[in-house]
Amino acid sequence: MSLLDGVGRKLKEDAHNVVTTPIEALRDARYTVGAIRRGEVSPVKPLKSLGATIGALLLVSALLFPIYWILIAALSGTGGSIYSSSGLRLLPEQPSLVPFLWVIGDLIVPGYSISVNVPLSDLAVVFNTPQLVFLDVSAIEPRTVGRVVVGGVEMFPGFELAPVENPSTFKQFFGNSLSVAIPTVVLAMCLIIPASYALSRREFIFRRKILFLYVLLTQVGGGLGIALLIGLYTVYVQLGINDSKLALAVYYAATAVPFNTWLLKTYMDGIPVSYEEAAVVDGAPPWRVVTEVILPLSAAGLATVFIFTFLTGWTEFVVAQTLLGTDNYTLPVGLFSLVNEYSIPWARFSAFALTFAAPIMLVYLFAQRYIEGGLSFSGMEG
Repeated sequence: MSLLDGVGRKLKEDAHNVVTTPIEALRDARYTVGAIRRGEVSPVKPLKSLGATIGALLLVSALLFPIYWILIAALSGTGGSIYSSSGLRLLPEQPSLVPFLWVIGDLIVPGYSISVNVPLSDLAVVFNTPQLVFLDVSAIEPRTVGRVVVGGVEMFPGFELAPVENPSTFKQFFGNSLSVAIPTVVLAMCLIIPASYALSRREFIFRRKILFLYVLLTQVGGGLGIALLIGLYTVYVQLGINDSKLALAVYYAATAVPFNTWLLKTYMDGIPVSYEEAAVVDGAPPWRVVTEVILPLSAAGLATVFIFTFLTGWTEFVVAQTLLGTDNYTLPVGLFSLVNEYSIPWARFSAFALTFAAPIMLVYLFAQRYIEGGLSFSGMEG
């Protein structure tokens, strides 16, 4: 529980920092301006910091420009590029949320009838739960979303919306991806954690040979998996599990084990052995040494391994497309299925891609410091 408590506490700190950082930056800026006016601080240093900040923002903007390109392609409604016959456009002429509404579809919780039999009688009590409608894309009226009016003056007319018929099956693909990624993480972590600890802290026969094997699989495992795809498909078909999401998760977990085990093992090597010895002197059994000493100190490495393993099951395309049937398609395969033989619906394709990538970006932003710490190959700082 101490590991989960620590992760929860750090996530709470991250959320607090997201809210308070702009306020603190504004306060620091006002203090610096006041100090310059009073002659307490030379304006050269703040100007250098401002120039470096502007340069960093320009660099980040250049790196994120492809994402912006995809965003305005989705908002354009027709999927047009930012470059048209009339010249370069950085903003869509008639922004529309219809492609995103088509991706999300209806968000409706249907009502249910729950029947409860009364003991010692033939009577039954029936409860009807209400239907909850969060979003009904077929009943949306134009220009009712995003309209801004200030003092009777229309500042923004609202997005050009229209009722959406035949929305996408994004929610089905999303559920399929979760049902593949979650078992992948569970199976892989059940192998990675004990293997990493054993390779880092225990001496046993063939330990060095196993380490070399892990290094070999780390270097050639991905390419080997693609090369053996035909054989893998044949085996899965013979066993009747070619359309099984759990079987696919087992394959993903197997491919994720070598690299992530080596990564977590290298991280555990940086944790001083004296911490374990102190816990043993206090009478802690081996399992408590692992759960209360090693794992909490390996939080950054565990977070890194967790994210890498999750992404293996969340973003892989080739094997999922080969093994799964249409009803079990994951999000990457569902995205590719939007491509027609002669055309690509760019607006819907872009909206689908952004909605698919948004959870990954949010998770990475909150877990960024854990990933940086996990890739530092050291369990302790300073």
